Amino acid sequence: MSAQDQALCQSLPKAPDEHGLSAALILLFAIAVGVIVTNLFAPQTLVGAIGMSFGLPEAASGLVAMAPLLGYAAGLILLVPLADLVENRALVLRMLLCAIVAAALAAVAPGLPALLVLMFALGAACSAIQILVPIAAAMAPPARRGAVIGDVMSGLMVGILLARPLASLLADAWGWRGFYVVSAGAMALLAFVLAGNLPRRRPEAPASYPALITSLWHLLRQEAVLRRRALSAALVMASFSLIWTVVALRLVQPPFLLGQRGIALFALVGAGGALATPLFGRFGDRGWTRPATLTSHLLLLGALALLGWAGTNDHLAMPVTLAGLGLGVFVLDVGVTGDQTLGRRAVNLLQPEARARLNGLFVGIFFLGGALGSALAGLSWAWGGWLGSCGVAAGFGLLALAVGRRR
Repeated sequence: MSAQDQALCQSLPKAPDEHGLSAALILLFAIAVGVIVTNLFAPQTLVGAIGMSFGLPEAASGLVAMAPLLGYAAGLILLVPLADLVENRALVLRMLLCAIVAAALAAVAPGLPALLVLMFALGAACSAIQILVPIAAAMAPPARRGAVIGDVMSGLMVGILLARPLASLLADAWGWRGFYVVSAGAMALLAFVLAGNLPRRRPEAPASYPALITSLWHLLRQEAVLRRRALSAALVMASFSLIWTVVALRLVQPPFLLGQRGIALFALVGAGGALATPLFGRFGDRGWTRPATLTSHLLLLGALALLGWAGTNDHLAMPVTLAGLGLGVFVLDVGVTGDQTLGRRAVNLLQPEARARLNGLFVGIFFLGGALGSALAGLSWAWGGWLGSCGVAAGFGLLALAVGRRR
């Protein structure tokens, strides 16, 4: 085990939570975060359909993908700290209720401004994910914490990666509004199941809400690991969000000419990247955090090089270039998954009494990176097309590589 990991492990509690953590409960956590997170990434493949519905120009299409990610970041900073103040089970259920209402209203939004506000609110409510993950982490024995986080995160990554094909299939069948109808129903069912199975967790911090919010800045200043891992994750997430926003625009062009159903099938390829999540969690448990982080960043850069090549070689046979794009997004997702899993593990090894706030900061910062990438997607596409977008994404990847090499 590395010296860094040994130092981090010293801050862990010496025994697991009194409730224990069964395999069935881990599965429930994984399913829950997977269902909720689809709301954040589905708009990346719905940008075309929503843009056509409201007459949105391509250069501004990134606003649709950006709104839920900005809302999520706001929820992580303003709502998730409540998990260190109030009972967690009740908080999760109330936030899920807000998400259900926001999704249902999004399905009948009369115009783009109302839809963007509802997407922001839905994203904020979906930050309940980052209350569920610390609950699972707190219940796991220290020696298995990385593995448990990796298992729960596999559900999160499957949700992220399946959000796009699911949204495309639903849009093909019932239009983009159909996705939000299905999402509201799925979250209502999830809330019912969680109400009967989610254990109660009372926080240890006795501070007031203003004190907790103020403490976020102090935590960020105190924890160098948090700053480094959050910045790395934000840069990687910016690259990820940018590519997955513009890939839907590229696939409708020659030589691919894919519809929503074809885009859905293509997006399924990337879902396989979620299989790497538990693997990277176990790498961290074995003390291989630094080499595994370096590997994840190199995979991301290699994937972007392949994507840039495959998306601009129109003289090759279409199945060849489409296969190149598919392999590129698969490797891209593996690299992003590795960085985020290792970063989340490192953050959950810090101050246990502030675990929800630390998670909120970590994920809030990297989702700000995702929002930035989504916002730049439309601009990079209008400026440089596919190759220009891959170049901007690679710039984020190079910065992440530089940050990851710092001690």
